[in-house]
Amino acid sequence: MIHPDRQHLVRTRELLAQDMGMAMGTFRNKKPYTQPGFPAPISSAGARTLLWDGEQTAAFLAGDTVPDLPSAGKTDMLLDRQEAAAELGVTPRTWDGYATDPRLTPHIVDVHGVDHWPRSTVHAFRDSRPGKSAAPGRPKGSTDAVPRGELRARVAVLLDAEPAITIASVQETVGAAYASVQRALAELRSEQIATLVKAHPELPFEAAADRLGYPSAVRRGIRAVLDREDAEVPK
Repeated sequence: MIHPDRQHLVRTRELLAQDMGMAMGTFRNKKPYTQPGFPAPISSAGARTLLWDGEQTAAFLAGDTVPDLPSAGKTDMLLDRQEAAAELGVTPRTWDGYATDPRLTPHIVDVHGVDHWPRSTVHAFRDSRPGKSAAPGRPKGSTDAVPRGELRARVAVLLDAEPAITIASVQETVGAAYASVQRALAELRSEQIATLVKAHPELPFEAAADRLGYPSAVRRGIRAVLDREDAEVPK
């Protein structure tokens, strides 16, 4: 994570190579940031792009004592996708689906090509997600928060990000009724399986579902949708 007041100090591999007067090819081969005592990255573990605090790296390269970073308790600390996902208790792939939400997109902070979000924004999103407190069976007559025409597109984004996503997780994100989400997920999964099987006729249903990453618990519902569609095709 990145302290909001230190964003201008952030260094990438390329900037570190410049600071060290080293060609990028040499930098990649030698990986000088792996030597003992080199400041730890401020990007999260597993991040695709490593980032460092420039004040710390400058001190190390000058042979000075590496200063400590400010406290990470600030509410507007900038979080990358892994850190934002951890704040919500979801996987990074699920966060990728959330990140397209209009409550988050205006607050994206680009740090050398890496998207970050203020922790306060992540928390506000967590606390205001439609359907968060709704029970699976909404009261009769209640309406979906997402227009019907948009629901499939929103669900498709989440499904693409996390094939095994649950109905409850989608419902929390999009705010639609449980039955609407269940139907949309089943239809989208069945369509993807049908497309895959059409391209590979030798592929059994179960194998196609496995390849797409769909959990066994949802396959019965998908099979029912496919069977219903087959029955509706004129003979």
